[in-house]
Amino acid sequence: MSERSGSGAVPDPDAAPEQLSLDGLPEPSPAPKKSDLPVGAEGPAPENPIAKVLLDAYVPHLDRLFDYRVSAGLDQDAVVGAKVSVPFSGRLMTGWIVDRVAESEVSGRLLSIRKVLSPLPCSNRPLWSWPRQWPPVLPEPCRMYCAWLCHREWRVSTRKCWRGVRRQRPKNPRRGRQRSAQPKTTPTTPPTLPLAWRTVRPKPASARVGSRGREAFGRRRQCGRNYRATDAGNPEPATSAGEQADAPVTVPRELWRYYDGGPEWLTAATEGAPARAVVEVLPSPEDHDWALLTASAMAATYEAGHGALAVVPDYKSLERLAAALESLVGSDRVVRLHADDGPTPRYRGYMELSLGYKRLAIGTRSAAYAPVHDLRLVCCHDDGDTSYVEQRAPYQHTRDVLLLRAQQEDTAALFTGYSVSPEAQRLITTGWAAHLRPERATLRTCSPRVEATSDSFNLSRDPMAARARLPHEAFRVAQQALARGPVLVQVARRGYAPFVACERCRTPARCRGCGGSLSLRSGREAPVCTWCGRNAHGWQCQECGFQRLRLSKVGALRTAEELGRAFPQVPVISSSAEHVRADVGSDPALVVATPGAEPVAEGGYAAALLLDGDEMLARPWLRAEEQTLRRWFNAAALVRSSSQGGTVVVTADHDQAVGALVRWDPSGHAYRQLQERHELGLPPAVRTAALTGPRDALSATLRDLDLPSQVSVVGPAPMKDQVGGWSDEGDPGTLAGLATEDEPQYRALLFFGFGIAPRITAALRAEKARASALREHAVVNVRCDITDLL
Repeated sequence: MSERSGSGAVPDPDAAPEQLSLDGLPEPSPAPKKSDLPVGAEGPAPENPIAKVLLDAYVPHLDRLFDYRVSAGLDQDAVVGAKVSVPFSGRLMTGWIVDRVAESEVSGRLLSIRKVLSPLPCSNRPLWSWPRQWPPVLPEPCRMYCAWLCHREWRVSTRKCWRGVRRQRPKNPRRGRQRSAQPKTTPTTPPTLPLAWRTVRPKPASARVGSRGREAFGRRRQCGRNYRATDAGNPEPATSAGEQADAPVTVPRELWRYYDGGPEWLTAATEGAPARAVVEVLPSPEDHDWALLTASAMAATYEAGHGALAVVPDYKSLERLAAALESLVGSDRVVRLHADDGPTPRYRGYMELSLGYKRLAIGTRSAAYAPVHDLRLVCCHDDGDTSYVEQRAPYQHTRDVLLLRAQQEDTAALFTGYSVSPEAQRLITTGWAAHLRPERATLRTCSPRVEATSDSFNLSRDPMAARARLPHEAFRVAQQALARGPVLVQVARRGYAPFVACERCRTPARCRGCGGSLSLRSGREAPVCTWCGRNAHGWQCQECGFQRLRLSKVGALRTAEELGRAFPQVPVISSSAEHVRADVGSDPALVVATPGAEPVAEGGYAAALLLDGDEMLARPWLRAEEQTLRRWFNAAALVRSSSQGGTVVVTADHDQAVGALVRWDPSGHAYRQLQERHELGLPPAVRTAALTGPRDALSATLRDLDLPSQVSVVGPAPMKDQVGGWSDEGDPGTLAGLATEDEPQYRALLFFGFGIAPRITAALRAEKARASALREHAVVNVRCDITDLL
């Protein structure tokens, strides 16, 4: 074979023949990648290819499940509880997968799920191979709670329950965070990242050195612990000598001997039995308080190899419980869930609970949904606190969520407090929970001495005691107690002067612009409107033309100012909503605090003055008496026992509430309150529902509901006095801001028994969905269990 002209290369006889091509023909397209295929082109999932999806839609008639097809590519991520993006009515919408089934009842071709927004890793995959979106948006316990709340007698809207539970899950702080530019040179030390922003990777056996596992893998670091895979393939934390995982657990079981049936309940709870109890905590014992009592129950459950959860009303109580629990089990075994701790610690704690690394969780209201593995005990302190009520839909109460978890997961439950709420007393009366309380002899020894300035003895000595805000007896007790330690003064309101009036005619001072009430922030500033915040310079009474003001109501700052003048040599400490003190020392001082903001004194208070009792009892609220007594018990429990000279002075003249405080009988008062609610047909003896909306819409809704005769309907009544925010009294039961000038709002209340509650709530859901689909009238807001609105 001769060489081709113009070429110096010699062809290889063993080479494959050259393929000739013609100019102008298109190049063959490459094989399509899996990512370029349309959604669902790879075929359906091998198992359970149909997903039941609940759409995140605001219209009530879409509050139901829709069937969608799950493709094979999304089979691993589209698990129950995941958040997905699905096509609906020509646009994409988000939703949650409620269930995966094999067949659909819908005839015809189903649409496919477009994308999984929160993929969940498979449980049989090792930890280092999991994606960064670890647990689902709604884990299995939360889905169970939503289903129970929606299909039983508690709530009306399924979507609101799912969104309400999802809001309690901490957000990943890594999402939306702008990544900084990487330096061109490789640093000598690996970067330090928070746990929520790190990737867990396996460490080679040869590199497992150090107590915290700080060896770097490229540019990333381990998450602060060493992990190894067990024989089953599941990750397991490998602790080192520097960690506290091997530290012994201390369980002070002797604390429960003060309570009748306490040791027996603790033994049953640690053995896994569904033991439920309501505990009346001793007011001022020498060796424990409510925090140590709750921590001992959680530590005993953890020592038995199970998980425990505790919820407290505020941050101050959370600090006390955290200190008590960490002293028994160590700080590395407890997860705190609170918004003030920041997004990264909350998310880190949530992930540790979700993955099973820690099994003890404490926190405020949102901690009731914590995904604790092997949960065997739920605890709640002071369940009558109003901060447990969620202010957003579905307006659930933390006590109800914990009762649901205890019932559905068959766990033990513990409700502690110095007072007993009517709901907790109902649990005792029905036999669902045991009543653990100390003996009367022990209670008399530990409780402080309580004096009432409205009794006949004090009135005979001081006839003006019934009209004075600080009677002579209270002044004398404070003067004598200051020689031994600090004195607590509880006042009803915060601020300086929440309400002012004309000095001549006593007409309440109002703003000229919006008509809101005026208040004083200090004695040297001009009055300010509580609604619009406008300064009322040069105020003049509209009735008599007088220009001087008098203080109608006195707050904590004004009380501290007056006590500072009465006791010039004693320091005055203020603790209210603006600045809450957690604790104070044992030196003599006057501590002026609002209800719920009382700091804990070292060694206890020498005395306590409970002022403004009549004002708190006179609030137009169904729970005014029980809430006032609860605040009295919480404040009096901080005082030393009567054997150490502790004294409590209450200035109210209400016989029933004052008598319960003097006798220190919280359960007796709660039992009488529950019996009265049964006679009057009020909660918690019955279920309630509130319907809010325009009058025509309310009338049409009540007409179409066709309620049975057992349901008591009150209203519709106008909400005239509730415009522009909270009412003047500041009660949580007078929520405002619903009425407008164009379309005034009305409210109707429904009262029905427990037996027909599922039937009534189902009818409310059906009527709301029908009216929304047909657009017959304006939207009517439905809220169940509205005890805080009465």
